[in-house]
Amino acid sequence: MNQYNYPTTIISGQGALKEFCDRLKEKSHKHPLIVTDKTIRTCGVLDKLIVLLKEREIRFHVFDEIHPNPIEEDVEKGTAAYQENKCDSIIAIGGGSPIDAAKAIRIMAVHPKPMAQYDDAKGGDQKITSPMPPLYAVPTTAGTGSEVGRSAVIILKATGKKTIFFHPDLIPDIAVLEPELTAGLPKEVTAATGIDAFVHCLETYFAPVLHPMADGIAKEGMELILEWLPAAVAEGNNLAARERMLIAAAMGAVAFQKGLGMIHSLAHPLSSRFDIHHGLANALLLPAGVAFLERSDLKRNQKEKIAKVKHMLFQQRIQKENLWEGCLAFLEDIGIQTGLSGLGIREEDLEALSTEAFEDPCHQTNMIPVSQKDLLSIYREAL
Repeated sequence: MNQYNYPTTIISGQGALKEFCDRLKEKSHKHPLIVTDKTIRTCGVLDKLIVLLKEREIRFHVFDEIHPNPIEEDVEKGTAAYQENKCDSIIAIGGGSPIDAAKAIRIMAVHPKPMAQYDDAKGGDQKITSPMPPLYAVPTTAGTGSEVGRSAVIILKATGKKTIFFHPDLIPDIAVLEPELTAGLPKEVTAATGIDAFVHCLETYFAPVLHPMADGIAKEGMELILEWLPAAVAEGNNLAARERMLIAAAMGAVAFQKGLGMIHSLAHPLSSRFDIHHGLANALLLPAGVAFLERSDLKRNQKEKIAKVKHMLFQQRIQKENLWEGCLAFLEDIGIQTGLSGLGIREEDLEALSTEAFEDPCHQTNMIPVSQKDLLSIYREAL
């Protein structure tokens, strides 16, 4: 087990969950709210946390009503649970959805309604002024990296769109990277969440912002994923692979403070409109998005960055002429089948999807500027 402090306290490795519960006991929290979903509760993962809390005589209340793509109602119900049970801290356990929802509950537990006023795109971070309760994050997938992030993505009732809530103090106080909790995940979930982490790193690395530290983290994150994700998919109980993937996911989230890109803008409407897993949405759009970049009129330094990522794929013995072909081969190697049409998306859906994608802020830090027409063309190629 190791501890890192970048940017928050990260406890990583076998035994991390036990170590966290020992620290929680020392902090004298009297009644944490556990935020999770039904799957984590029924599959037995939550029980591992509950046993450790009970051994330390820590009272808690479980709120397990988080949707796969969290919605505003989840936050409202979770906030009510926090307040009605007089909780004093929050533990999020699960994938990115429970962790994002927990961050939003952290805001609303001490701030007035409506939630929409805290939308980051509307300057909502300036309204987050009250001290928020402690938050601890225990990821059970290696993808979003929300456990070390400063933002949450929630679908608002009024718009039906994914909305970003951001504040520097939203970053969890402790992130617990316990590889045992991700062992045995279905192969398709392991693959999709791993590609989510890869796209975080890739788009960060390509973002045209001067941030050499983020570039270094993103590059190392990609290398870890290319090396360890196939093993994590093929060998569900390979704890070494699981640990490396948890670290890579956290690295992606640390790095993307630099910015993301158009693949995320394209993926977000697929999740909000068609309830497609965010990681899978990124995977489905990855080859077409990269192909668009490779066909574009790029500057020398941009071409060099693409070449460096392509070289990493070559090191993994994926011998393809173009980066998009290498990405496609990597997806196929870990069992992800591309094609939006296979998930019920039709040509007539694409215009509305592209309009919503263009409204999404992630493409503002894309490697090159893109138009709504460009995004529509990528959807069509990914169909």
